[in-house]
Amino acid sequence: MTALHDLTLVELSSGLAARRFSSREIVDALLARIAKADAKLHAFTEVYADEARALADGADRARAAGFPLPPLHGLPIGYKDLCDIAGRVGTGGSKMFEKRVGTETSNTVERLTAAGMVPVGKLHMVEFAFGGWGTNPLMGAPWNPWDLDVQRVPGGSSSGTGVAVAARLLPAGIGSDTGGSVRIPSALNGLVGLKVTFGRIGLSGTMLLSWTLDSIGPLARCVEDCALILNALAAPDPRDPTTLGQPLEDFTLATRPGSIEGLRVAMPDTDELPDFMDDDVVKAWQSAARTFESLGAAVEAVRLPDWYFDLSQPAGTIIASEAYSLHRAYIENAAKAIGPGVRQRAQAARSLAPGAYAEEIRIMADRRRAFEAWFRPYDAILLPTMAIPAIPLSEVDETSPIPGYLTRPANYLGLCSLAMPAGFSAGLPMGVQIVGKPFAERDVLRLGKAFQDATDFHRRAPDLSALGL
Repeated sequence: MTALHDLTLVELSSGLAARRFSSREIVDALLARIAKADAKLHAFTEVYADEARALADGADRARAAGFPLPPLHGLPIGYKDLCDIAGRVGTGGSKMFEKRVGTETSNTVERLTAAGMVPVGKLHMVEFAFGGWGTNPLMGAPWNPWDLDVQRVPGGSSSGTGVAVAARLLPAGIGSDTGGSVRIPSALNGLVGLKVTFGRIGLSGTMLLSWTLDSIGPLARCVEDCALILNALAAPDPRDPTTLGQPLEDFTLATRPGSIEGLRVAMPDTDELPDFMDDDVVKAWQSAARTFESLGAAVEAVRLPDWYFDLSQPAGTIIASEAYSLHRAYIENAAKAIGPGVRQRAQAARSLAPGAYAEEIRIMADRRRAFEAWFRPYDAILLPTMAIPAIPLSEVDETSPIPGYLTRPANYLGLCSLAMPAGFSAGLPMGVQIVGKPFAERDVLRLGKAFQDATDFHRRAPDLSALGL
């Protein structure tokens, strides 16, 4: 039998239903793995060992009672440390908040707990979720598990989530995506990550970076697991009015076997990509396009609007402006323990001309209307996720545009996007993203499932034998 830590949520759910193992056995297996690996990998800010065992025991008793249970019941999950839990420490990735205790529980934690999931712990992140490399000089950066000899960037800002899921310390975890923070760590860790449409998942009880662009999303090892988690999370949240008008759907329908024949996938010209693209990433992206063609999708060569990739800059302006508004009181206090890169990015908002932020919001609305018309003939756009594989942490330039360059446009334009593992370069994962229209998560999940079934990248795992695993 496959080891418990190697099973996906769907496989674990099936095994629980068949009584092949118990929730307690799953949790114990993961806790033992965390105990061996996390001193090196540094994925968790806190492990809820006793609480997870108690909740797993309760889930097993509920199952023994014989009543129907939802598919996520008794399954483990980890939370990026910006999802607050009342009475628990929530750092938001900041050393300054290492003793901050949450006063409310986030919508995300409430809904997954209601679905029966077992929280194993909180996960490291870039401070205030403001950074794509995954660095955190004061709290420590998680270690990308695909290279145990050289510490490479894990991707941010959901760095701990990406590392924990890739290293099989968790089957799935929660991240957030403001400019790529679910998709970037998915690409650099060989995972599936879903950036949902703004307004799909309530943000109440979540430490915000940008109230205009933030979204919560799952990182997992297969498309089916992302759909299962989205089913539990996509619902109106009375504390977050942006969620009240969303269509309610069963996203697992998109992961059932089926054809993608005839779906139109836009494939931008290679010369539209930035000059810092890694050749292997470009080749993996082109190979993914051929895979979609072989599955019957119509992959059509297109030119994106001339301004598409320029959107990384105005997206950054909006993020910085809103982050500065939210965190100004301590960003400006030099005595507070805040990483210099994050402080500098937030303080950039001080140099904006009067009215610049309002003008960016107006232009964003115009761009969204224009792109809606451009996108109308297509079902999705296929793009690389991250321009390069994971670099050594020592080589990071915090001012570089590379991390969010390919991902920020989707946030700016209000789109959804599914990151998929798509290959390896010198043993390091690379990824593509399937970008969909607003509230078209079922379309990107359907395409992602077809790609997943035709490849095996999602089944590959880093070698952690040097850690005794």
